Amino acid sequence: MTKPRAGAENAADGHAPARRAPVRRVASVRREPARRAPRAADSVERAYNAIRKMVVDFHLRPDQRINEMQLARQLNLSRTPVREALNRLASEGFLVLRPNLGFFFRALETDDLVQLFELRTIVETGGLALACERADDEAIAGVEAFWRMAQQRYRDHDADEILSLDESFHVKLMELSGNQELVRTLIGINARIRFIRRVQISLGKYHPKLIDEHTRLLEAVRARDSQRCAELLRDHIDMTFEDARAALKEALFHAYMSDTQAVQSNTGA
Repeated sequence: MTKPRAGAENAADGHAPARRAPVRRVASVRREPARRAPRAADSVERAYNAIRKMVVDFHLRPDQRINEMQLARQLNLSRTPVREALNRLASEGFLVLRPNLGFFFRALETDDLVQLFELRTIVETGGLALACERADDEAIAGVEAFWRMAQQRYRDHDADEILSLDESFHVKLMELSGNQELVRTLIGINARIRFIRRVQISLGKYHPKLIDEHTRLLEAVRARDSQRCAELLRDHIDMTFEDARAALKEALFHAYMSDTQAVQSNTGA
């Protein structure tokens, strides 16, 4: 015998079938995204950029020991990101780590400077050989437009701006190669020789020469003449041992003079 359904049984008893309670829908609550806490990587990058600027601008004396605790206080950071930044700078040749002694500012020697300029020549000549093969006319035209603008600003004789424009010009040429590793290598070399080059430019020896050589370099790239590019670059970048020694002597003199003037200014001397 079939068992009657609950609703039918209630009807037979004379009662209306029970109704289900309506389901209440709860409106979803939209959560605001949490504010991103500063990442450890951001702190390391901040420490790296600040310390590298100190090194590049010769705000440290040759063989000066780096005080990690003082640096951390100065940058308002913990010692961990400062230590990571110092290790990175040591791996890039800006500092040296001496066991049980800590990190020291590694000032360039004459041989170092000659080798860096040799490396720069190799990197840039190789990059321009690739640029002559790979760069399209539109990309070359973009560098030419930048250089037309830059030439006007060279005439203001501002050493910092000329150096910045010069580095940008060479990086833009390197980007025509399509090889980002070459670009990164050149940027790293530029950082290590920046103070030396700034002193050279501030003496006013190279302004007309830089303009003329950059223009001829661009003409050679436009003509896809990699051999001509290599010849021009070697003449443009070449630094002899005597040139390097004179440049370092001048750079160190300016660094010590700036340091002495800063101390006198602070002491009211």
